[in-house]
Amino acid sequence: MGDMFRSEEMALCQMFIQPEAAYTSVSELGETGCVQFRDLNINVNAFQRKFVTEVRRCDELERKIRYIETEIKKDGIVLPDIQDDIPRAPNPREIIDLEAHLEKTESEMIELAQNEVNMKSNYLELTELRKVLENTQGFFSDQEVLNLDSSNRGAGGDEATAQHRGRLGFVAGVINRERVFGFERMLWRISRGNVFLKRSDLDEPLNDPATGHPIYKTVFVAFFQGEQLKNRIKKVCTGFHASLYPCPSSHNEREEMVKNVRTRLEDLKLVLSQTEDHRSRVLATVSKNLPSWSIMVKKMKAIYHTLNLFNMDVTKKCLIGECWVPTKDLPVVQKALSDGSAAVGSTIPSFLNVIDTNEQPPTFNRTNKFTRGFQNLIDAYGVASYRECNPALYTCITFPFLFAVMFGDLGHGLILVLFGAWMVLCERKLARIRNGGEIWNIFFGGRYIILLMGLFAVYTGIVYNDVFSKSMNLFGSRWVNNYNRSTVLTNPSLQLPPNSSAVGVYPFGLDPVWQLADNKIIFLNSFKMKLSIIFGVLHMVFGVSMSVVNFTHFKRYASIFLEFVPQILFLLLLFGYMVFMMFFKWVTYDSHTDFQPHTPGCAPSVLIMFINMMLFKNTPPPKGCKEFMFESQPDVQKTFVIMGLICIPWMLLGKPLYIKFTRKSNAHSKHNGQLTGNMEVAEGETPLPTGFSGNEESGGGGGNSHDDEPMSEIYIHQAIHTIEYVLSTISHTASYLRLWALSLAHAQLSEVLWNMVLSLGLKMSGVGGIIGLYIIFGAWCLFTLAILVLMEGLSAFLHTLRLHWVEFMSKFYEGLGYAFQPFSFKAILDGEEEE
Repeated sequence: MGDMFRSEEMALCQMFIQPEAAYTSVSELGETGCVQFRDLNINVNAFQRKFVTEVRRCDELERKIRYIETEIKKDGIVLPDIQDDIPRAPNPREIIDLEAHLEKTESEMIELAQNEVNMKSNYLELTELRKVLENTQGFFSDQEVLNLDSSNRGAGGDEATAQHRGRLGFVAGVINRERVFGFERMLWRISRGNVFLKRSDLDEPLNDPATGHPIYKTVFVAFFQGEQLKNRIKKVCTGFHASLYPCPSSHNEREEMVKNVRTRLEDLKLVLSQTEDHRSRVLATVSKNLPSWSIMVKKMKAIYHTLNLFNMDVTKKCLIGECWVPTKDLPVVQKALSDGSAAVGSTIPSFLNVIDTNEQPPTFNRTNKFTRGFQNLIDAYGVASYRECNPALYTCITFPFLFAVMFGDLGHGLILVLFGAWMVLCERKLARIRNGGEIWNIFFGGRYIILLMGLFAVYTGIVYNDVFSKSMNLFGSRWVNNYNRSTVLTNPSLQLPPNSSAVGVYPFGLDPVWQLADNKIIFLNSFKMKLSIIFGVLHMVFGVSMSVVNFTHFKRYASIFLEFVPQILFLLLLFGYMVFMMFFKWVTYDSHTDFQPHTPGCAPSVLIMFINMMLFKNTPPPKGCKEFMFESQPDVQKTFVIMGLICIPWMLLGKPLYIKFTRKSNAHSKHNGQLTGNMEVAEGETPLPTGFSGNEESGGGGGNSHDDEPMSEIYIHQAIHTIEYVLSTISHTASYLRLWALSLAHAQLSEVLWNMVLSLGLKMSGVGGIIGLYIIFGAWCLFTLAILVLMEGLSAFLHTLRLHWVEFMSKFYEGLGYAFQPFSFKAILDGEEEE
């Protein structure tokens, strides 16, 4: 039961595992997830450790799996979800089979991919040739046939003869569309305008064989005269990465060539289709097992990484490891080791020894899906010191309650309840969402916090009697109108005196008549401001009281008298007294009394009274009233202020003087303990399982001793602590006024949205009014969700978080520990999925 209030007890253990059983034993420990290993090879380079070859082998398998997964995603094949059937770590025989299978699959995929690229390159070339032949039909005419000669037709001597006789030559090809203008300008420059270029843009883009991206190209024909100019043009085409293709000048030859190209394209398309089908069949077969293989390789790699933390004994026959284990899980670890040895048939069992240590153990708070969100809020401030009181348990109630004080609206609370309940009821389905984004993960991780915040907001909304800025008359107003009809109609405002118009008390929450009152803001300000101070002082008193739990657990009994008592007295004698006077004022002053000093008009201001109390001043009361609420109040206030002032030097000097006077005796007893091998135990102390124990001067975690600290530093540290506590008591009390400020702002924003948006639609009439109300209601819903629920909810959440971190936890929480990070397959897989 104690583990609910503080972190679990930890034990430092030493493992002795046989090398043949090491892999299976660590695999069993990874499945349990309750062991945090320590690195015994800190000074050894990562590349010189025993199992570095196996880790590299796993890296190679992961590379192959990533390559195959990329190819699968490229084809749009969906990988199966195996969250409900996660495989265990593979044994060595399965590793060999898996490695062979992945090697074969990768080789086949690489070969298929290379063949596909080659065939697509051929397909692209044939397609470009077909486009050249088809688009150059308009570049030639029958009259030009006798005067043209293809650059790729006939022997070299014939070409030279033809060029010499004055016939025109030409080259045809395809070039990227964005390079056309530079290409055309370069041809004009090298030929001095003696090249005639015709071009035509292709309507349909072509696909890149390697990447599959679309490419926009242009067909061109360049006419020239002379062999030298021809060579220059070809060099320019090479520089601009233009593809040149043979193009006969004869119309019949071009038609024949187009037919041949189309036939070859059809054959190549058939081969490509068959290759794609074969590739899809291979990938579909592999995709069924790929997620399981990926998890198996990740587990195997994690096991070898963990084995690299072990140390080999001098005989090279045993692996030695050290780990932190929760004492409750020691039987689980023992069973995992025996199961690991039995799996390989090892005749020598593995051993687990608990060893003593003076190191501070890691902090481990066992959580479930409900408490995990609240624990994350606390850990974000700082991980608790070992065995320190855990505020998360109390935060489960105080956090949503203080949020609801600022977010008190029944309608808005119901929206949060519905959202939180949807995430809670459908959590199994929603947990499978992989790519929800960081914001969705935050909302889903805090689904129980949102649900509780909504429930508490519904409760405070009923107390405030506020539903979308309107009130509900559930029990009937307790205010009665004693004026006649003519008086009501002729006077713009009338006063309802409580002694004659108030009949009893509204059963629960605020009376709905305050919704119509002109002094509604004044009344709610006074009501919510006093509630904020009351809740704030109670919250701080609870925080200071929690320090007693830490002092008692760590056997720092002197700190109860030297720290807790003056702190709680200072808080209660000043601000606790102010809270008492609020309740006393509510009870004492009544409109139904005939005693004038106890009428509401004579009720003094608690704030002015508190200021006068601290400054020892008096304020003259109105005629017929009394300055104080009871007879002996001046003497009581002076006594409280003087006692509060006495608490300051008590906090300032008490602990340093205690350390100074007890240091000599502590040093003497500690010296004797060192001579006898630390076997002496002080009277009344109980040693921890790990040998880690607290002392009178230690911190909340029991790890910060003052024995070696100079007295001057102790005095300075205590002076800073005292000044901080005294000033923070005042500032933190004022800080709780944010409960009142945000509650007022939320109510006013809600009222503004109703009066300036939705009420406009409600005042419309006719068919246009129906359409207008439909549009205005949508706008009102949008503003309500975006501003009042989302933005105001986030603002209230952050203010509540600050009240817990600064005003509450600073009274007793140190947060100087480090988190328990066990070797867990589940944590490793979940962490990689989030990345």
